[in-house]
Amino acid sequence: MKKEYRVKKSTEFDRIIKEKKSFANRQFVIYYSKNNENHMRLGISVSKKLGKAHERNKLKRYVRENFNKKKDLIKSYDIIIIVRQGAVGIDFDQFSNSINHILIKTKLYKEKRRK
Repeated sequence: MKKEYRVKKSTEFDRIIKEKKSFANRQFVIYYSKNNENHMRLGISVSKKLGKAHERNKLKRYVRENFNKKKDLIKSYDIIIIVRQGAVGIDFDQFSNSINHILIKTKLYKEKRRK
């Protein structure tokens, strides 16, 4: 994911979490906040409790890949994804369905154009 699509600074993380717009399911917690960019930005947090570095990196790659596929469909929001214990050990399809579920519930997808 390119730099302009990332949330990296802790001050940005704090600002997004402080707005308290969130949703959670068994695998993820999502915090989101409107931004002034023309695209969405993503921040990922995976606790050390979820496994060793290679396992945490795999989870982050899964999240990045899912959002990379959907970045044109998502409204211009800053999004923080916190990975929970339930995401460990599930396959990519279940992972993708779970992310899709939270994006639908939070209404972060752009409205479909009707012709």
